[in-house]
Order: sequence, then C-alpha cells, then structure tokens
Amino acid sequence: MIHHIMLRVIAHATEDTSRVREALDFFLLGAGVRDGRERIEELSAEGHHGNPITILSVQLKRKAECLGFARFVRENFSDEDLELLRGEMPERLDEAQLFHLRFDKQAAYLQQVKLTDSSDAITAKVKIETYPKSREKAGAIVEELFG
Repeated sequence: MIHHIMLRVIAHATEDTSRVREALDFFLLGAGVRDGRERIEELSAEGHHGNPITILSVQLKRKAECLGFARFVRENFSDEDLELLRGEMPERLDEAQLFHLRFDKQAAYLQQVKLTDSSDAITAKVKIETYPKSREKAGAIVEELFG
C-alpha cells in the first residue's frame, strides 16, 4: 500500500511564510494529522537566482495518515482534476514507485484541493510499496486510492 508520503513547499522571500505553512497545514488537517504543525521541518536556503527561500516539508509515515491524505485528496478533487489525474496516472508513477502530485499553493491557502503543473506548488510524493516490486501492482494501488 502506501509506505510514506512526503509533502514539500517553497516559501519565496516575497511570500508570508506563515501563509504558506497554512496552505501545507490544510492538507495535514484534512488527512487527520493532529501534530502536523510540530512535524513540519523548516529549512532556509538560497534560490536559483540567489534569493532567500524557506523550504517547508513533512513526511507522513503512519498508515492512517497516509490513507487519510489519499481519501482527503480524492474526495476534494474537482471532476475536471479527477479526469486529468486519471489520464496522467501512468506518467505520474515513476520507476521507484513514487506517485507525484502538485497542488496549487494559492488554492490550498483558500482551502481547496486543485492540481497544477506550476513549479510553485505543494508537491506530494506518495511512495507505493508492493512485494515483489511491481509497477503494475503499484499502478493498481494508485488507481484504487486516487482514481
């Protein structure tokens, strides 16, 4: 099933980090993560053009949290996003069995789940675990969880 989920978002120098944190927290609360705020790691870094950025990340490892995240995302997708995701599922699952999602950061701040192709997004990497390792089985799990 799901081994773990890594959520990550960048707060640019022009953004209020607390608002970006709220956008990330929207997904954690939706997934039923009670101590999410305390688990968010914050790292100060330098962007590509030398600008200061803050990287916020959190990893979900508990089974209930991972399933809660998948359920929350699935239940809050628009019909349009669900159709888009269904069409792109094979491309979003890589050889390491990581399923990649990007959520609109501004929409999350407004309490909405919306897919985006922007690089300025909340990224989710959902690690799917199968024994033995099988891309086909992983794809079936992704379809069951998110499709």
